[in-house]
Amino acid sequence: MENQLAKSTEERTFQYQDTLPSLPVPSLEESLKKYLESVKPFANEEEYKKTEEIVKKFQNGVGEKLHQKLLKKAKGKRNWLEEWWLNVAYLDVRIPSQLNVNFAGPAAYIEHYWPPKEGTQLERGSITLWHNFNYWQLLRKEKLPVQKVGNTPLDMDQFRMLFSTCRVPGITRDSVMNYFSTESEGCSPSHVTVLCRGRVFVFDVMHEGCLITPPEICRQLTYIHKRCHSEPDGPGIAALTSEERTQWAKAREYLIGLDPQNLTMLEKIQSSILVYGMSDGSPHVTPEDYSQVTAMILTGDPTVLWGDKSYNLISFSNGVFGCNGDHAPYDGMIIINVSRYVDEKIFENEGKWKASDLDIVVYAFTPFGKKLTKKKMLHPDTFVQLALQLAYYRLHGRPGCCYETAITRYFYHGRTETMRSCTVEAVRWCQSMQDPYAHLHERRQKMLQAFAKHNEMMKDCSSGKGFDRHLLGLSLIAKEEGLPVPEIFTDPLFSKSGGGGNFVLSTSLVGYSRTRGLVVPMVHNGYGFFYNIRDDRFVVSCTAWKSCAETDAEKLVQLVFHAFHDMMQLMNTAQL
Repeated sequence: MENQLAKSTEERTFQYQDTLPSLPVPSLEESLKKYLESVKPFANEEEYKKTEEIVKKFQNGVGEKLHQKLLKKAKGKRNWLEEWWLNVAYLDVRIPSQLNVNFAGPAAYIEHYWPPKEGTQLERGSITLWHNFNYWQLLRKEKLPVQKVGNTPLDMDQFRMLFSTCRVPGITRDSVMNYFSTESEGCSPSHVTVLCRGRVFVFDVMHEGCLITPPEICRQLTYIHKRCHSEPDGPGIAALTSEERTQWAKAREYLIGLDPQNLTMLEKIQSSILVYGMSDGSPHVTPEDYSQVTAMILTGDPTVLWGDKSYNLISFSNGVFGCNGDHAPYDGMIIINVSRYVDEKIFENEGKWKASDLDIVVYAFTPFGKKLTKKKMLHPDTFVQLALQLAYYRLHGRPGCCYETAITRYFYHGRTETMRSCTVEAVRWCQSMQDPYAHLHERRQKMLQAFAKHNEMMKDCSSGKGFDRHLLGLSLIAKEEGLPVPEIFTDPLFSKSGGGGNFVLSTSLVGYSRTRGLVVPMVHNGYGFFYNIRDDRFVVSCTAWKSCAETDAEKLVQLVFHAFHDMMQLMNTAQL
């Protein structure tokens, strides 16, 4: 089977459901023949002959009558077995289903980035939940690939039963309640249930149409954890789901009889996307021995899982996880699919919320700072910007289109304007610095020309005379008027010079205090470069994507520091 995960596909998850063939009824003769073959290993010759006679009698007698009735029944159903199987194999069973029917297993995260470690339960839990909710969204949007054998699609209906599904106990027969809907079908519950120290909590995982982030999930889990560890344990109602089925059904009716509001609370749990259990346990587990953690997931504290729920995700205090689910609504490969998806996402992102593809360098240059540059009559901000231009030119051998933030707050509700630091004057100076035949006086003169140009442009941008926001306004007017995109915006030089958000250097002065900050690059082959300026130092924060072989944040910063020295040397030499 192709165990495909969530990749982009034009196929919708449930698009083949209406065209799948109906479950056939095999021929009676073939089924009985295969049955006889199956008993041979367990029978001597005499025993086999006796069974053979019984089968022959059945085939020619009541068996044929029963077979005809089954064929008649099957004519009106696309799956003649479905309801029978659900009832006989699961819902009619009266023994405790949590132990005898549910399946359970540990997560394999310990084998890569999440070895057992106390104090990680909340952070890891928020990331694990987030990946599960992303899978839920894929299913809601029908973007989960159709599983196939070769080119033959398989039935995907069981995936509907993974989330927002719960068994409800009955006196003689249980039922399965499913609240899940795809986006095309309508609304679907978007809350999660959390069990901790005998208490039950719920919170919504969507806000204004968007999935909340791991830090936001972690905030909820932290509140729940702190509250449960500062108050007495709750009644542990979840443990009732581990009871014999009829006893649990009677207890459930009793709870509802005590207060009708209890039914609302029970339905809140039943309809939740999944149940997340926070256990105080710290099971021993290694890649070679999962015995203890598996036992705790299947037979451990009954108050940290809702035994009737289709999906329980259980976390332990040492950052180890596992899942437990009711077998009635779906088979094992369904929960294995989501578990594999989450495991691969955690592995891809090295156990963090976002991939550690980001290279971050934050260094302080301490030989001098604002005091000395101002003493040399050089604007400190322009000093850093031109040093960055020289560093980029030396590292990449070409000019670097650069965005520097200019403020327009002199005007009502003013925000920012783009200051393009890569000027003709700056490039000429960079070229002279790389020209072994250029005289020091020439280099200094060109540097001062670059300073003057930069300062002039910054003044224009701050006084409402920049051009990038103006061009943006013109492009938006064209769009509103339904006009074709003007050629100026499709010209290759528009994007090559940074237009349309394509600046390879995304920069800003953070200020003249100790406060620091940084941003990620605007483009994949670019840099984020924020800096703050102090009397005795320059502090730079530089980012680049590790997956881009072309960029190197460490080298760029070191070259910036080298440029600082070269620029000051030009000023000192000129005064000799």
